[in-house]
Amino acid sequence: MSLPYFLADDPAAGTLAGAEAKHAHVKRIQPGERIMLFDGHGTTAEATVTRIDARGVECDVDKLERIPQPTPRVTVVQAVPKGERAELAVDLAVQGGAEGIVPWISHRTIARWPANKQAKQVDKWRAQALASAKQARRAWVPEVAEPVTTNQLAAFLREPRNEAHALVLHEDATDAIRDVDFGALGEDIWLIVGPEGGIGADELEALGAHPVKLGPEVLRTASAAFAGLCAIGALTSRW
Repeated sequence: MSLPYFLADDPAAGTLAGAEAKHAHVKRIQPGERIMLFDGHGTTAEATVTRIDARGVECDVDKLERIPQPTPRVTVVQAVPKGERAELAVDLAVQGGAEGIVPWISHRTIARWPANKQAKQVDKWRAQALASAKQARRAWVPEVAEPVTTNQLAAFLREPRNEAHALVLHEDATDAIRDVDFGALGEDIWLIVGPEGGIGADELEALGAHPVKLGPEVLRTASAAFAGLCAIGALTSRW
């Protein structure tokens, strides 16, 4: 059985404080139990609890390890879904192994984030990414970026370091994801997922990304990234 994960500033120190200590206390972790401390940036520590209360946890570190990120790295550009599907999309992207998540306000995105509420929504996505990483036993917590518009995303993808590294999932694509030359994409891949209403031809042209399809079915926006990440994992050295 895998060990429960708790976020620690310095896993090697063998201590937890604040919200993570309270979480361990609520979960009724007891002295003598083994847990995993991680910093969200690849460092983990298997540890045995020696003292615990709501204010802090102290452990003996049994094993310290550095976990590298898989390659190629995949960042998901996710069109913002409506309501609870937003958290589901983040949850599934983290489970699928995304290294980063970029909220995208596409032309057909229904859920709009007013400027005065963007920070709150991004915080929700980041909290979900952390919770999902802990649940999935990931050493790395995906970074959730600030939201981008289509124009901002297109400009970013046109930068020399990002050109020819983007795939966009599209139901009308003629190329299957299994036929992609991932070696030519390099070590960083951008996986773009459109909204429930799809990506229009003008928007697709503006992005300049390579359209690919996963299969004959049309997936929901909340689950498409997960399916795409699984396909990339199986088709590359990520898995």
